[in-house]
Amino acid sequence: MSEQASGRMTLLRRQVGGAAGEAVAGAVVAAVVAGVGLVAFSTVEWPAFNSSNVLRALTTVGQVVALGMLVGATVLIRVRKWPWAVKLLSWGGLSAFVTVTLGMPLAATKLYLFGLSVDQEFRTQYLTRLTDSAALHDMNYVDLPPFYPAGWFWFGGRFASLTGMAGWEAFKPYAIIALAVAAVVAYVLWSKLIRADWAVPVAAATTAVTLAYGAPEAYGAVLVLLFAPVMVLAWGALYRPAGLAARTLLAGSEGTQPDTTARTAGGWGAAVGVGLYLGLAAAFYTLYFVVAVFSVCLMAVIAGALMLRERRLALRTQRHRDAAARSTAGGQVGDASTPGEPVPGGWAVLWPILARLLTIGALAGLLALTVWTPFLLDFLSGKASFSGGSAFHYLPEPGSELPLPMFEVSLIGGFCLVGTVWLVLRVGSSRRAQALTVGVLAVYLWCLLSMAATAAGTTLLSFRLEPLLYALLAAAGAFGFVEGARAVYQVLHEPARMRPVVAAIAVLGAVAFSQEIPHVLDAEITTAYTDTDGDGVRADKRPPSAVSHYAKIDATLREQTGRARDESVVLTADTSFLAIYPYYGFQALTSHYANPLADFPGRTAEIKRWAELKTPQELIAALERCPWRAPDAFVFRDAGDRYTLRLSEDVYPNDPNVKRFTVAFPKALFEDPRFQITDIGPFTVVVRR
Repeated sequence: MSEQASGRMTLLRRQVGGAAGEAVAGAVVAAVVAGVGLVAFSTVEWPAFNSSNVLRALTTVGQVVALGMLVGATVLIRVRKWPWAVKLLSWGGLSAFVTVTLGMPLAATKLYLFGLSVDQEFRTQYLTRLTDSAALHDMNYVDLPPFYPAGWFWFGGRFASLTGMAGWEAFKPYAIIALAVAAVVAYVLWSKLIRADWAVPVAAATTAVTLAYGAPEAYGAVLVLLFAPVMVLAWGALYRPAGLAARTLLAGSEGTQPDTTARTAGGWGAAVGVGLYLGLAAAFYTLYFVVAVFSVCLMAVIAGALMLRERRLALRTQRHRDAAARSTAGGQVGDASTPGEPVPGGWAVLWPILARLLTIGALAGLLALTVWTPFLLDFLSGKASFSGGSAFHYLPEPGSELPLPMFEVSLIGGFCLVGTVWLVLRVGSSRRAQALTVGVLAVYLWCLLSMAATAAGTTLLSFRLEPLLYALLAAAGAFGFVEGARAVYQVLHEPARMRPVVAAIAVLGAVAFSQEIPHVLDAEITTAYTDTDGDGVRADKRPPSAVSHYAKIDATLREQTGRARDESVVLTADTSFLAIYPYYGFQALTSHYANPLADFPGRTAEIKRWAELKTPQELIAALERCPWRAPDAFVFRDAGDRYTLRLSEDVYPNDPNVKRFTVAFPKALFEDPRFQITDIGPFTVVVRR
């Protein structure tokens, strides 16, 4: 190994090790701050958020304190004092901001944003499944591996097991702690990429925006927090023109610029960081993983094009230099002029980009296999039929338009406009602007591809990328505000009062947006109070829904089946029951969140056939011939002389994309000693003996 290669390996270990060590330390501090804060919130009997302004007021107080910690950290950086205090204040301030912004509005409920409704129901079911067992398994169907990435939910299951909480109850504290940790890790990454005094406000801006627009989807929000700095990291890995520029100069001439890659790890440290992020994304959220891969590949193409362009310019410069040298020498033999180094060929220019891209892909692939291996093995073996699923069959109105937040008449709209202007002005001179611009372009290209895909009968779910776009523009907005203020300061001949004015505007703007976050999340917070939780309680103290009967249904099932929860398959339309207790379901809530190996349409058709049978003997025979493991129990709604189930089917391209319909079973189908029937509130539990 050459001395240069050995030096780069040493730098690589130092870069990766140092960043990883600081990220781990910051994550520990964030977890402690968030955990202590959530425990403290839970010790007080608070009024419900949707019926009192007390929690809203306390949230604002906590946000101001957290922002004050971040301001203190920035001041200490500027005066170059107490670096250890800077770390503690920045780590503590960011994690406290996340904790108080989400934890205080939800302090009087055990449920997270959106409670147990709609999408949050299947996410809670996933966490409940992986709390019950650490083995990777589909959230709903027995004997199937997971299709939706299990990473975030697996760690949530371990958190729930460690704390002794049920999966549904652990969802809220785990989601908030995970977001606090991700915010601090994102700050650590920013601090390695930009000036330390800029890293604090940039991390704070992206954190606040992500909480406002991405927090309900907590497992995606942790990736959103890291996306902008990872784009800067990826650009540093893939576009490294310094070495080529140096080699185009005359060897030994005065003013020759050294190859800066000799003093760095040559972009390999950045490549490792990007690979780890993509692997994490693959284990957490498929859509964001694919979009991140798309962004990095787009970045590689642009980097390659720029490097080839610079090579052409270098060749032109060399020809002019050689012609000038020949003219000066007068064509005499033995001329002592020093020739320039030859410009590398096109492949030599592109190979480093491809090599780092392959390294990124290899790292991401290895991490992805930790959660995707069981599904891939089953899919490739043909053990289960692949129905294709309908996860991409959703086109709400936001998915039919390009998101343009910079034209909203609001504080966030103005901030995004500042970021857009900064990107346009600085894209030619700032690597940060270049990286963020590629990220923004990737999001808009994905939106256009998603809209074009509607002609093929599907979408690419572009509406879910809005949090990514907000985070990128927020980071750009923070840079634009700082650099714009500095430019105005210089134009005005550096007036003494300019700096405190700018600081006051920045702090007041941060407070103004922060206290608006609970308003942005008002519907999600309200649902957390109006939904009935796993204890059968509504946090707003109003009468609970039918969910309050779930505990008795659970006790009845365990007693009458004689089996543990995860050994029974239940057919029910009240799938929130499966989000609270880890029974397997015969059918999922909708096809969009159903495992494509489960054959959602086939199961629905089978249920319809059962409802049309005439005698208990026919039903029992049909259950025994079922191509999948048949239900061990049914949880119906009682409707006179029939038992009913509310099922669903995909009706894309309509919006809403789900059609609900009722399947009714005659009660006579279960009038047989081989069925045990128990009425519980509005439910009827039927257990096969």
